[in-house]
Amino acid sequence: MLLSLDWDAFSGTVPLVFDAPIWGTADREHDRLEAWRDRARRRDPRAPGWTALAADFPLYPGWKGLERYAGIPTTVTLTHADAWAWLEAHPGEDVLNVDSHHDLFSLSGDAGRVRPGNWAGLGLRAGLIRRYTCLYPDWHAGLPVAEGFDLGRTRAEIGPHLLSGVLERVTLRRMGSPGEGLPDPSEVSAVLLVQSPAWTSPAHDPDFLELARALNAVPLTPPLGRSG
Repeated sequence: MLLSLDWDAFSGTVPLVFDAPIWGTADREHDRLEAWRDRARRRDPRAPGWTALAADFPLYPGWKGLERYAGIPTTVTLTHADAWAWLEAHPGEDVLNVDSHHDLFSLSGDAGRVRPGNWAGLGLRAGLIRRYTCLYPDWHAGLPVAEGFDLGRTRAEIGPHLLSGVLERVTLRRMGSPGEGLPDPSEVSAVLLVQSPAWTSPAHDPDFLELARALNAVPLTPPLGRSG
């Protein structure tokens, strides 16, 4: 199988943070850095660096366990919009996507253009993905409006937006504990590591880059270092 790892499954939010990008955001240059500066200023304009974000935007446990995939061909990139090239290099395999979002469809913009929110749905439609599983992180169990909180509700919302026969190839699951449900490395043929900076705290960039180094990841689109 192919393993996609979105950093937003670990760089997340606590409940009742209403400016958290997990609820919906664009993926423009502004959203990747300036929007995070705005969030930090709203909390404490005098706090150094990104420390004002720490309480609302924690780095959840489990990400260190991803180092088990060292030695498997790994690509690191900025956004899941780049996933198409990765899929084309490994067509027709099952995909497990560890993510805070299903990435099966997007209601904004051109539905046929590959974007972070629809790459998986388009990949299924094109036959680049055989079967698709979205594995939500365990901390979604504490966020009532997160996709991974109520999987039945989320599946019902997805269904009308997928072509006939596609939904049957989709599985939604949530980790019961940090890292639960990750495949054995022997089952994985390639890894895609995605930073998703519009959704992930700049304070966690050093950890993301540490993981990319541990996996000896080859850059597709170089990730950002926003920790300064």
